[in-house]
Amino acid sequence: MWPFIKKEFFHIFRDFRSMLILFGMPVAQVLLFGFAITTDIKDVSIAILDNSKDNVSREISNKLVSSGYFILNSNLSSNNEIEAAFKRGDIKEVVVFESDFAQKLQREGVADIQLIIDASEPNTASMINAYTSGIINSYSLELMKKQGKIPISIITEPKMLYNSGLRSVFMFVPGVITILLMLVSAMMTSISITREKEVGTMEAILVSPLKPIQIILGKVAPYVLLSFINLIVILLLSAFVFDMPIRGSIALLLVESILFIVMALALGILISSVSKSQQQAMLLSMFALLLPTILLSGFIFPIENMPYALQLVSHVMPSKWFIIIVKNIMLKGVGIGYFWKETLILLAMTVFFILMSVKKFKTRLE
Repeated sequence: MWPFIKKEFFHIFRDFRSMLILFGMPVAQVLLFGFAITTDIKDVSIAILDNSKDNVSREISNKLVSSGYFILNSNLSSNNEIEAAFKRGDIKEVVVFESDFAQKLQREGVADIQLIIDASEPNTASMINAYTSGIINSYSLELMKKQGKIPISIITEPKMLYNSGLRSVFMFVPGVITILLMLVSAMMTSISITREKEVGTMEAILVSPLKPIQIILGKVAPYVLLSFINLIVILLLSAFVFDMPIRGSIALLLVESILFIVMALALGILISSVSKSQQQAMLLSMFALLLPTILLSGFIFPIENMPYALQLVSHVMPSKWFIIIVKNIMLKGVGIGYFWKETLILLAMTVFFILMSVKKFKTRLE
């Protein structure tokens, strides 16, 4: 029995993939969950529209920026600039001071600040509102103690853009679309080539006059149609069951989705090309796609709250860019002029994965 146990140990230690799953996966999961899952906010980009430009409004602005939770992206000069800034995705909040802010506070004891917040991510919007209101309320208490004048009230009036009811479905539907298209498309194709190897039909494919690029495109083509049907079903359910709006162009949404599907299928083919068995391909797909797609795409947890190293990793996650595109089309109703960079990134990833799949495709069986 003991020699058999030693043999099994040697077998495990000599297999790099087994060691990676045994020790690498738990460490990676702990680090991902520990750093990515956080309910705090930091480095939120905001803009300030100061219609008063007095000492009090400047002090409040400085207190917001110096808190460590917010980064001043720009100072706006008029209300007309607010919508464009939100549509570009530059900011998450605009703090608007009314005219004669300090004079009204001194004369009447009450002044208003409007908080306009991007609520396409309702949980983040609620936290931004709470943090901003808390900082402003803290300042009003300090001002009362300083002036010895009671009461002084600075009223914050939040306005939630794109999701006035803070419905969580507005956040989950774009994320669910991304996760399902990514996992179903990639996982379905990740086992396609390995399945051919295991059932013994790969020999017939290799002796055919087809080139590697033709084999790969032939593998991908049926799944494009099936994944597109999946997309249509998801969109119909989100529209008629969850009342999820599609404020932008449906045709543009479908074109962008097809691009993402092709990218996910090409990634699945690449995984299938480098895997020796269906089980290995499935494990690699789950480990490389499931957790990163959920944690590092901005679907649930804001990317700007994560450590800088994880923010860099998130840039190579295709799901991050597709979620930005879906939210822009469905919630903000903007055109490709606002997310052409994300589209080019997905296109570049698609070409890269196709070329890598062709390069890694073995024309000879081992």
